[in-house]
Amino acid sequence: MQTKELTYQHHYTSLTRPELVAKLKTTLTDDRFQHVLRVEQTAVDLAERYGVDPEKASIAGLVHDYAKQRSDKDFVDAIHEYHLDPDLLNYGNAIWHGVVGWIFVKNELGINDIEILNAVEYHTVGHEVMTVLAQIVYMADYIEPNRNFPGVEKARQLTNTDLVLAVAYQTKQTLAYLVANNRPVFPQTVVTYNSWVPKSGLN
Repeated sequence: MQTKELTYQHHYTSLTRPELVAKLKTTLTDDRFQHVLRVEQTAVDLAERYGVDPEKASIAGLVHDYAKQRSDKDFVDAIHEYHLDPDLLNYGNAIWHGVVGWIFVKNELGINDIEILNAVEYHTVGHEVMTVLAQIVYMADYIEPNRNFPGVEKARQLTNTDLVLAVAYQTKQTLAYLVANNRPVFPQTVVTYNSWVPKSGLN
């Protein structure tokens, strides 16, 4: 996949894009690395569509899975060190890499922009309040070109026409999947559902 080259203006990170990409390449497996490149490109395309700073979308798309391959111990230590909700200890990487992972993005990549950090934090479970950037990263991760699951084409169509409705659609689909497969539901997922789905007008 051809990723559009952006020249960072250093508003949000001291790293250039090639430096950030190189850091991710040494941190992630190749499959995960290719995924973040696709999410970045999808996020940049959506940013242009919805009037969001493409540099922010690029950075958020690249780093959203920065912590995906950290050890459980790293996350457990961070939950204790930063006095995060102890209920987090009842979950695992699928939740932690976003809800806790933003701390590693902030501390290790020197990214302090709250909108980017929130987009990373919310990309797995959503949030009752999400900026357009956070909505873009939430959807870009869900619909990047290699995603292939029932409903993804509808998610892509909605994302390109009505971002808010797309967020509602993903949230409903994700919750339905978790329930259908007897998987635990992180409480924030329910909060996100109640905030985005019932009044969305979604069929």
